Amino acid sequence: MKVKLSLIVAVAFVFSLAMFASGQEQQQQQSPPPAPQGPSSLDVQGIKTYLLGPGDVLDVRVFGQPELSSSVQVDSDGNLSSLPFLEKPIVAKCRSDKDVQKDITAAYSKFINNPQVSVRISERNSRQPATVFGAVRQPTRVEMKRKVRLNELMAVSGGFTERASGTIQILHTEPLMCPEPGEENLSAPIDGTRIPLNIIKIADLRTGKVEANPVIRPGDYVLVTEAEPVYITGSVMSPGGVYLREDLMLSRALAMVGGARKEAKLTDVRIFRQVPGSANQQVISVDVAAIKKNQKPDVLLQAYDVIEVPEAGMFSSSRIGQTLVGAITGGLSSAITNTGMALPNRVIY
Repeated sequence: MKVKLSLIVAVAFVFSLAMFASGQEQQQQQSPPPAPQGPSSLDVQGIKTYLLGPGDVLDVRVFGQPELSSSVQVDSDGNLSSLPFLEKPIVAKCRSDKDVQKDITAAYSKFINNPQVSVRISERNSRQPATVFGAVRQPTRVEMKRKVRLNELMAVSGGFTERASGTIQILHTEPLMCPEPGEENLSAPIDGTRIPLNIIKIADLRTGKVEANPVIRPGDYVLVTEAEPVYITGSVMSPGGVYLREDLMLSRALAMVGGARKEAKLTDVRIFRQVPGSANQQVISVDVAAIKKNQKPDVLLQAYDVIEVPEAGMFSSSRIGQTLVGAITGGLSSAITNTGMALPNRVIY
């Protein structure tokens, strides 16, 4: 009897364990993915050194004086001009909230004995977001609450796509508001007499060159340029289009489509190139076989080039062997068919 009871308890325990595991699995399948993490410590450190600008909103509180507590906005001149009972504005532009707090405390000390003032930034509106678009996986707008470098924006946007041409264009739309020593020329007004555009090579950014990883300014437009196509047709393994990245040569483009077939005529590869400002095409004949032997220089491709790899003739030097083998094999098969002969079956044990 005890043996039967023990057996029943064991079976019940195993069944309960299986049901529990099944329930856990269903709960994991139905539960939503974990929420994204909050800002990194680097972001918090950047916010602590935030310098005020026009449009920012401060929450000013004076302990024991509710009539002096208010929410004020930095005006277009960079001042706090709407604080209660203060006729002289408080300078806020390019200063921290702690610096402004000291000035407000000093101003209210003329009316109140030892005022206790707290200042908190409730809205950061003075910096326009930077916009990242083009050949990135996730075009986005990034709030510029601190100094952000180009590689950080690329990481936020998910990195480059396969269509990236190899260059990044950075367009400045606003002057730098709070320049540091040595950056005074960046605070000059932007007008129509010049184009404030920087061009960065992706290869330089990836290799860690300092000049290829600049600080992105508020309001900047960061465009990862998309590559234009080059089309490859004819006797190649995978005819189609490839993207024209920086310094794309003909031999490399052919390799990107799997290379030429055995029957290809590499001595007369043609490039059809559109003549700028015209409907006509320029035909360029290239000896790829000579390029492979380093007898001729490779050809730099241009956007929308059409590359045609022709087939060699049946009796050309590159196909004569294949043609003869095909003729012999075909003739032998035809003779066997016409005479009614059948090849014996071979069985291997």
